[in-house]
Amino acid sequence: MAITYTWTIPTTERNLSDGGITTIHWRCTGVDGDYSAASYGTTSRTYDSSSSDFIEYNDVTEANCIEWVQEDVSEAEIEAALAAKIEADKNPTSAAGTPWAA
Repeated sequence: MAITYTWTIPTTERNLSDGGITTIHWRCTGVDGDYSAASYGTTSRTYDSSSSDFIEYNDVTEANCIEWVQEDVSEAEIEAALAAKIEADKNPTSAAGTPWAA
């Protein structure tokens, strides 16, 4: 089964004076059947509220934020790390426990 990756934005932080988003909190989750892994992070954002491409806070979409995040972090590296975690969970090479309690 192929891993399905989902990028979401749990929250943002903004300046109240002009509504510019300064920090984006992001999460990427990978799911492969019964196995999953997630990564969470934040990215800072610099903007120019007088720019023609400035988006007013109330008009910003989750897709806008995901695009901004993926301009700052490596989508491929994050998804590769999640794939490695899922693969390790599917095929463990070590375990913990006590043999007398099994």
